[in-house]
Amino acid sequence: MGVINSAPHSAMLQQSYETLKVKLEDEICTIQIHRPDANNSINEMLIEEFLAVLAVCEEHAKIVVLEGSPEVFCFGADFDNISKEFSAGKVKGQDPEPLYNVWLKLATGPYISIAHVRGKANAGGIGFVAACDIVLCEEAATFSLSELLFDLIPACVLPFLIRKVGASKANTISLVTQPIDAKQAQSLGLVDMVDGNSQSLLRRQLVRLRRLSKVGIRHQKGYMNQLDDSLVKHMPKALAKNEEIFSEPSTLSKIHRYITTGAFPWEKSGS
Repeated sequence: MGVINSAPHSAMLQQSYETLKVKLEDEICTIQIHRPDANNSINEMLIEEFLAVLAVCEEHAKIVVLEGSPEVFCFGADFDNISKEFSAGKVKGQDPEPLYNVWLKLATGPYISIAHVRGKANAGGIGFVAACDIVLCEEAATFSLSELLFDLIPACVLPFLIRKVGASKANTISLVTQPIDAKQAQSLGLVDMVDGNSQSLLRRQLVRLRRLSKVGIRHQKGYMNQLDDSLVKHMPKALAKNEEIFSEPSTLSKIHRYITTGAFPWEKSGS
């Protein structure tokens, strides 16, 4: 569990979290995704806790640093949970709007959002990456969108990815499905800076960024949101498409089969 430790006068900053480790110090909030037994995958609790932390950050942080573990940044949707719900007869997927709102807050909130990526970032993990203002990563990091392997598409990720790298490159990343390395991600514009020691890279960036004022950051982010409102404009289409594809029984069946047998959709069970 993680606890925010700052501004003791505010009761909101004493909340403990099940899926996150959180530290708020000197207006820098570090949020570490912490679901080590689930590949740092995304579930409803993680989304709920992210929204709670980012609400605090709107008033108390001028920099938000998002991290995972050294091995896995975030691996996307929790397929185990989807499989269990499918087994229980639930076909309709979870509401995608809360997760989209997490990414929207990272992209447009009155703070500088930094994704510090180590290890694997996949599927919805790319949503967190693309939503952030600045993306730093270690040389060993990898990035992938694997959704099409299961007849899914990264419907809610794509508005953020297109905003980050452009439509053509976002389409290519979605179609390739295989992981790309840090240098490739940088050449595509998904990653801003790469270093063998990404912790050192992050510290160097924070030395400069922490000199900026909350007022200045709020003005900068607010004006950028006025110049580019694509994330809000495309939100209804993204949510509708996500709900459609995660309510398709044949697709959910493929996810369930993968979790229970280890077989990809094009493989025989147990092969």
